[in-house]
Amino acid sequence: MIQGIDSDSIVYLNGEYVRADEAKISVFDRGFIFGDGVYEVVPAYNRKPFRLNEHVQRLERSLNAISLATGKTAQFWAGLMQDMIDRAKTDDSFIYLQVTRGVAKREHVFPVPPVTPTIFCSSGPFIRPTAEQRERGIRVISGPDERWLHCDIKSVSLLGNVLARQMAAERGVDEVIQFRDDLLTEGSLSNMWVVKDGTLLAPVKNHLILEGIRYGLLATLAERAGVPFEARNITRAEVFAADEILVTSATKEVLPVLELDGAPVGNGQPGPIYRKLRAEYDKEISRL
Repeated sequence: MIQGIDSDSIVYLNGEYVRADEAKISVFDRGFIFGDGVYEVVPAYNRKPFRLNEHVQRLERSLNAISLATGKTAQFWAGLMQDMIDRAKTDDSFIYLQVTRGVAKREHVFPVPPVTPTIFCSSGPFIRPTAEQRERGIRVISGPDERWLHCDIKSVSLLGNVLARQMAAERGVDEVIQFRDDLLTEGSLSNMWVVKDGTLLAPVKNHLILEGIRYGLLATLAERAGVPFEARNITRAEVFAADEILVTSATKEVLPVLELDGAPVGNGQPGPIYRKLRAEYDKEISRL
């Protein structure tokens, strides 16, 4: 029995579909030993993947960034994730896909010759934020960004993220807004946005943040909604003086941050920019 996992659900592992409680990998897999791998999480609505092409493109960027050659095509990745969506027990699901460098002797240098990568894919039920959650928003704390310097790679090496998220959990809140050198980066598992004087602000895309799929999407939705958008460095002081703060991720979609370090954000209620973007986000899902 696996804690929190439906043991008889079906997962994909290295070309085979097996029960979750029967899936096994070597203890010498480099993903297990070193965190040497990358991953993606794709939400699906009514068995249709959301922004699948963008997720596949990011997966391939991450693979290239760590020089992990798989011999697989974009069509393979898309087909695998769609197959897992079709096999999911619920119409709304999220797909987790992980690729590691494979099984070899424990040495920091890449195996020579290369070994076969380990490819794993699973599905789980996706419960969308409820109307009540959309109004309640989330509560966050601020903290230093203590992760590594290649956060643009969606690496399975997530200890920094885990420790940040655990800090939030121990404080009884939902997320951490992280800062590096007094500048906003992102949350422990989400992108962060600031609204000031009606303009949607995002941190600049660089190696210190993961370009979330919703990063490009929210910029597009802002244009549709007539909301000015600007990507630039955002200081800690600007975050604390924000009229609104938004959080986005594959599973949170887009939600308002209503409390930061125990103090209300803006007037402590979901703001007008959030409501416009939330409406556009729902429209985008309905187009699937």
